Amino acid sequence: MSLGLLAATQGPVAAQEKTEFRLAWSIYVGWMPWGYLEESGIMDKWAEKYGITVDIVQINDYVESINQYTAGAFDGVSATNMDTLSIPAGGGVDTTALIIGDYSNGNDAVIAKGDMTLADLAGTRVNLVELSVSHYLLARALDSVGLAERDLDGVVNTSDADMIAAFATDDVSTVVTWNPLVSEILSSNPDATNLFDSSAIPGEILDLMVVNTETLAANPDFGKAVVGAWYEVMGLMAAGDEEALTAMAEASGTDLAGYKAQLDATEMFFDPAEAVAQAASPDLPATMVSVAEFLFDKGILGVDAPSADFVGIEYPDGTVTGNADNVTFRFDASYMQMAADGAL
Repeated sequence: MSLGLLAATQGPVAAQEKTEFRLAWSIYVGWMPWGYLEESGIMDKWAEKYGITVDIVQINDYVESINQYTAGAFDGVSATNMDTLSIPAGGGVDTTALIIGDYSNGNDAVIAKGDMTLADLAGTRVNLVELSVSHYLLARALDSVGLAERDLDGVVNTSDADMIAAFATDDVSTVVTWNPLVSEILSSNPDATNLFDSSAIPGEILDLMVVNTETLAANPDFGKAVVGAWYEVMGLMAAGDEEALTAMAEASGTDLAGYKAQLDATEMFFDPAEAVAQAASPDLPATMVSVAEFLFDKGILGVDAPSADFVGIEYPDGTVTGNADNVTFRFDASYMQMAADGAL
């Protein structure tokens, strides 16, 4: 069972028109703008424009942030495409990808000690956030050398908050994690080796801001305010605004150079038109089908999911993969398109 499915069964309260909203986010290079939006007042400015308030709350544990969103404590959360599918959507909470912020292009990595290779992982244990995108990356990495998880001695569920400390212990030889943890582990451990990272599977790990579909439908100004604020910050980042970038760097526990290095491993969609194009990519449905198959294989595609097609996923053109009678994950490019058109 997914870490979030118990919470998912509760579901959010019935959506209605309202003026106060809450978003949750966790530390990750592509999500640092959410903290800056809160601190800088940019979110408040856009929220005031639409007569609402939007509070942006940092949660230290990534999976817990998704669980809290799924349980109805937040109206939206920063999450990957895979974790959105497995926890809220798989648990019956209709969820919309409001913003496609980036795709991981090296930010997620399999890191081992010494001169190990991927083939050497056979018979060893690997520490990761179980059933998260790290688990997916490990599966893709093993597959690239003809191995599968059954060839390991097992995986050890380890919170992202504990990953750096775990790698420092003698009994942990391999971890799978994401930035800024990847950069910290590689820079502070001379014997650490990057065996495989997400640059080998471009476009498969999408970093999103997802929101409750019913809440968005009842409150379109919520979507407009959030998207407008996000792309104002994207404009600052694209222009190399050092004040904004330094604030994000410090909040993630690094310096400006370190944060820029993480950004180099991230395909950020600074231009909303690029995000719209990603949402409309013909590769996206195929990627999501593969992700759904992985989740089903792990037994975490919803409670008692009968097949990998259990959850319906709708794309901007209206097409659906999976069960069209159970659509609980939607890619909506309309708000990003408004940003691209200057219509917010």
